[in-house]
Amino acid sequence: MNLAGKHVLITGGGSGIGADLARGFAEAGAEVVIAGRRMEALEAVAAKTGARAIQADVTDEESVVRLFAEAGPCDIVIANAGAAESAPFTKTSLAQWQAMLGVNLTGTFLTFREGLRQMPGWGRLIAIASIAGLRGHPYVAPYVAAKHGVVGLTRAVALEVAKREITVNAICPGYVATEMTERSVANIRARTGMDAAGALAALTKTSPQNRLIEPPEITSLALWLCSDAARGMNGQALMLAGGDG
Repeated sequence: MNLAGKHVLITGGGSGIGADLARGFAEAGAEVVIAGRRMEALEAVAAKTGARAIQADVTDEESVVRLFAEAGPCDIVIANAGAAESAPFTKTSLAQWQAMLGVNLTGTFLTFREGLRQMPGWGRLIAIASIAGLRGHPYVAPYVAAKHGVVGLTRAVALEVAKREITVNAICPGYVATEMTERSVANIRARTGMDAAGALAALTKTSPQNRLIEPPEITSLALWLCSDAARGMNGQALMLAGGDG
């Protein structure tokens, strides 16, 4: 598809899904801005994709306002920044709870709000949520709560903009072959004593296809949501998990 002339902003653009989104949208001809806290990582992605890198913290309102002021009007805004921590529910601290809601839910709220405020006309808001936003998972209660919140936020905002040329959707992948999943493997090993292969198998078996989702699959779906063919897709939580759910 051709997105020449469109301006795209992607949070969490320094690694994983965000880095691949930058690649895919740049290849489609869009002008891409990537944002995140780690400038070195952002610059590495920018060098490969031609994107413009801006340092920002999606949990900080002033930082997000500055991000969009520097980036300028964007047609497509992808709230991708996120993080996950695991712990038994009774051992979850208030600080862990607030941290997970901060980056995953408040970060999406601020990104969507500021993105919509400066959206010039036609537009797309896309949240990278999770299958955890559609069902429960043990040992990650704050993450699950936050991602359920992202899905609810998506559905609410979609109805507010439904009469405009703007759509709001969430992509809900299963475990993705990224650094975040590598950290999940490490956590399983630490908790259970499994070797790396066994820990990875414990994650992949949650998918009927017995595999991890690859970042380009998410990028392809995001690109489709920006196509004219997807103009009727609004307020949807699109599961990308090999049939899980």
